[in-house]
Amino acid sequence: MALLDGTRVLVTGGTSGLGRAMAEALLEAGASVALTGRERARAEATAAALGPLAVGIGMDVRDEGAVNAGIDDVCTRLGGIDLLVNNAGIGMRTVNPRFLTDPQSFWEVSPPGFRDVVETKLTGSFLVARALVPRMLAAEAGRIVCISMNESTMTRRGFVPYGPSGAGVEALARVMAADLEGSPVTVNILLPGGATATGMVPDDIAAKTRSGLLHPAVMAPPIVWLASPDAAGIHGERIVATEFEAWLAAR
Repeated sequence: MALLDGTRVLVTGGTSGLGRAMAEALLEAGASVALTGRERARAEATAAALGPLAVGIGMDVRDEGAVNAGIDDVCTRLGGIDLLVNNAGIGMRTVNPRFLTDPQSFWEVSPPGFRDVVETKLTGSFLVARALVPRMLAAEAGRIVCISMNESTMTRRGFVPYGPSGAGVEALARVMAADLEGSPVTVNILLPGGATATGMVPDDIAAKTRSGLLHPAVMAPPIVWLASPDAAGIHGERIVATEFEAWLAAR
């Protein structure tokens, strides 16, 4: 029997990057995984490529109605959700395609660009968790993992709005953990521990810089562990994927 047989997972933003890497790892461990994307066709195509235990869901996490409908759809198709991976986000490329070489000051960022990044990462995390937690409390079981970033990225020059959106998610996750203390629902934070080779990084960066990027699969061991029986009761932790083995050994 696989490690996660019978475990039902929702990964937001699961069509590429960290989300897809985590979905793949969870599926390989035996979980059933619903992955979301703004475009339903893309989400369904990704799920089809990942295998029969994957389900693609069209969900715009910025929209309360779309989130509620998406949660209903996932629960109908999977029979419930045991783990939410709050991952959906968009990066700096949407507001400044050359953000690594030509940082843009915060006052140069367009308000629509700012809102889109913050509403996807921060508001989306809030809306999805808000829709799902009452179901988890009623079921007397549930886990949430919020995907964060290094603190240096949160405050890096030229990283508005991406950095603040990540800082907001981390603060949100900590408040969620406090609100759920003593309940059957756990909340933890997971981050890669460095820049990763995803679509958020410009295509034209120097080869030396690209060679130093982390592979998205760095998220696989910790997310599978957080979904497993071994992580029962783990709550309010901030786990860095590059340091996961050392963190686990020290427990």
